[in-house]
Amino acid sequence: MPRFAFLIEYDGLPFHGWQRQAEGQPSVQAALESALARLDPDGPLVTGAGRTDTGVHATGQVAHADLARDWDPFRLGEALNWHLKPAPVAVLDVARVADDFHARFSAVERRYTFRLVCRRAPVTHDKGRVWQVLNPLDVPAMRAGAAHLVGRHDFTTFRSSICQAASPVKTLDEISITEHLLPSGAEIRFHLRARSFLHNQVRSIVGTLERVGAGAWPPERVAEALEAKNRAACGPVCPPQGLYLTGVRYPVDPFSGGFQ
Repeated sequence: MPRFAFLIEYDGLPFHGWQRQAEGQPSVQAALESALARLDPDGPLVTGAGRTDTGVHATGQVAHADLARDWDPFRLGEALNWHLKPAPVAVLDVARVADDFHARFSAVERRYTFRLVCRRAPVTHDKGRVWQVLNPLDVPAMRAGAAHLVGRHDFTTFRSSICQAASPVKTLDEISITEHLLPSGAEIRFHLRARSFLHNQVRSIVGTLERVGAGAWPPERVAEALEAKNRAACGPVCPPQGLYLTGVRYPVDPFSGGFQ
């Protein structure tokens, strides 16, 4: 059976995360499988590169599925987008891949961006797609705090209590923080890059760094929290709506457009 890879974006607001739910709640995986079932009588299963949580968005999710028919990739993408309507899910690219390609296990890097808006006035166009705080944040202080987290560490402090990963040890390759001016405020974007992440790791890190930016934590307290290896030492976990899975990298890019 031919195997296809899909480059996908979605608005996470109406979904209970990426993963198919036993209770029948809407998920991105179920939406894709439902669309594929309209094209393939065997009802192929879809495997994603990352299991985003409820309310988390994606601009660069990758998935694969084995189909009974050897489709032209362009026509397959067009057909899927037609059958996905009106769900806020779009297939950006489709590629025929080798049988040993695996969206999750073949990945060598995942990238996330978290969007945080600092301003008093409510957000309008980005409501549900950013985390809003009312007061300005100290970006240099947050960068100083984030520097303690880069590298290979035991991230127990920044790991959900229900995380199913075999080990809390991960290598965080990059955290960069950028500031973008807005009318009456600013948007701060946290960009994180690693081979893989623990459950709630990004949201735990951003929530902790927000405390640093607000002046409630000195930057060096981030290092102390990391060293504690204790979930209780973590700052607040920020809400999901500002989080985006922005890219997944493979040894060989399967898509014609590549990743940004």
